[in-house]
Amino acid sequence: RARAAAGPTLREVVPCVHDMGEAEWERLIDQLRSGDCTPFLGSGACAGTLPTGAALSRDMARRWDYPFDDDHDLPRVTQFAVMRYGDSVYVKRRICETLGAGGTPDFMNPGEPHALLAGFPLPVYLTTNYDDFIFQSLRAAGKNPNVAVCPWNRGVAYAEDLFSGEAGWNPQPDAPLIYHLHGNLHDPASIVLAEDDYLEFLTNLAVDGAGGSQRMLPASILAALTRRPLLFIGYSLQDWTFRVLFHGLLKAVPGINRRRHVSVQLAPSLARTKADVLQVQRQLARYYEDWRISIFWGTAEEFCRELRRRMGSAP
Repeated sequence: RARAAAGPTLREVVPCVHDMGEAEWERLIDQLRSGDCTPFLGSGACAGTLPTGAALSRDMARRWDYPFDDDHDLPRVTQFAVMRYGDSVYVKRRICETLGAGGTPDFMNPGEPHALLAGFPLPVYLTTNYDDFIFQSLRAAGKNPNVAVCPWNRGVAYAEDLFSGEAGWNPQPDAPLIYHLHGNLHDPASIVLAEDDYLEFLTNLAVDGAGGSQRMLPASILAALTRRPLLFIGYSLQDWTFRVLFHGLLKAVPGINRRRHVSVQLAPSLARTKADVLQVQRQLARYYEDWRISIFWGTAEEFCRELRRRMGSAP
């Protein structure tokens, strides 16, 4: 009754095109259960616990008197704040304080992605999120994860002790490695946030790859990107962050496109009619087919519930 009163959801109104077929589900489930998969977590994996990037951006835009119309664009809003205050770490601390004041996901919820992923025997977890939810979920699952932050600028220390030992260069499912590509809340200076940060990240990623130093992408992280298929949860194919990140990784690490990947994506929200949505979905599916990405259209929670249903129970 409540659903009828609120109206049907987008997935009920609009049949999803190029959605995952039976063979793709079978492949993904086998890869997750065998550990032949690398999860790649974005902000949408924290939906319901932390604000979305757009919501956070609008909130900060109000605080910082952002004068332009694109107040949903967090890198642009924070770039404005950096110019206004003249101190990027100050701005990043404000963002970290806001996110740190949020709650913790309900890891007992069957639709919670961190808890679901923690149950699989996976050696590496990649994330562009600043939070430690995947760390918490892995500890709750009885595992002993190690954490490292990508040294995308000179102010972020390279985890030499970790990567010089077996725990870093050969992570195991019972002691997996969590790699924060865009920093974490514990070190505000480490987070990739403003437009200048993204440019520096991509520039240094290209230099690091060309020079073969493997500081930004150590051997175990490079193997996780090239030898295993990626499962993107919490990104939007229309999102600038995702496109820039993956395009940059493809250039720096060409081997990424050798495997078949899966991305959980919200259906396009800007289209107004069923025909518009279907058209945009087809266009996005064709575009990202070149990157060998299969798409599940829906929220992270919908994906997790469907995955559990197809597995029959817990991992």
